[in-house]
Amino acid sequence: MSNPYFDEYENLEVHELMLKDRPRQQAYCNAILANKDKFKDKVVLDVGAGTGILSAFCAKAGARLVYAVEASNVATKIALDLIQDNGLTSIVKVIHSRVEDFVLPVSSERVDIIVSEWMGFYLLHEGMLGSVLQARDKFLKEGGLMFPTECTIFVAPCSVPSLFDYWQNIDGIKMDSFATKLRAQKSSRPEIAQLDPNNLLHEGVVLHWMNLLDVDMAELEEIRFKDVVAAQKSGNHQGFCIWFEVLFPGDEAVTLSTSPFAPETHWKQCVVVLPEDSCETLEEKAPIAFEISMLRNSSDMRKYNLEVELLDPNIEEHPVPCSCHMTKCILTEAHLKTMNA
Repeated sequence: MSNPYFDEYENLEVHELMLKDRPRQQAYCNAILANKDKFKDKVVLDVGAGTGILSAFCAKAGARLVYAVEASNVATKIALDLIQDNGLTSIVKVIHSRVEDFVLPVSSERVDIIVSEWMGFYLLHEGMLGSVLQARDKFLKEGGLMFPTECTIFVAPCSVPSLFDYWQNIDGIKMDSFATKLRAQKSSRPEIAQLDPNNLLHEGVVLHWMNLLDVDMAELEEIRFKDVVAAQKSGNHQGFCIWFEVLFPGDEAVTLSTSPFAPETHWKQCVVVLPEDSCETLEEKAPIAFEISMLRNSSDMRKYNLEVELLDPNIEEHPVPCSCHMTKCILTEAHLKTMNA
């Protein structure tokens, strides 16, 4: 049986983690408060309002009315206190409900803007995009805005020294056998970690892009991506790093990035560790061919199964131009340079 005291304590810790995530907080704060002209006198829906802080930002940006819809009982109480403490009760209406069950007080009413922090690990896993898109279809006016609007998932081959190099010498003791077992365990499921950008073997390519104003959840049942990239530096290819960025609307476009090159967020990155027999040391410009699939879990629609398969770069079609060191790509690149000279 759950203990209500500890349930509330755990919920507070989750909210504390998110509120202390400065890149997250600053992105939403800047995106909303830098667009006061878009929020002035508008009706806003905050999906999964949590503590209510995004709703408070919207009110301070000039919104006429904000519906802060939150399914968690604990979070709803926190949001009510926050809105009251900040003197915003006349603008922000905190509603304890799943957004799927929520009904606008006036049935014919629509909202001008939907705000939500719905993103999960590698954007989609354990996120609540489905709920946001349902809210969009039910409540958003034609020509309305979504905060954020655009989302991009990136992938890059990488080294994972924390699972390899670290275990070669622990205070003078080799732990190779332990490290092998640990890597076997880690390769069976993605790892959430903050990667040093120096461990990337490539700057990253776009795995998937979408616009929340028109994407349909059916399009996201399965995402499949295949590519060949050339290593931009020599190193040990031990896995793939996946991260995301979201872009907010407005004249001064604000981006929230979970890249290894950006300040750390609570999402960090998703690292898929390769099986040990698939790892290899690569030279600069070595081709890396791979396919990634993200399949929505049939038993839990908020989760995705992530799989990575290494392919043979001698067989797979390379992008044009391709900067890898294979002869056909060197000749193609030289030919293109000649044509453009």
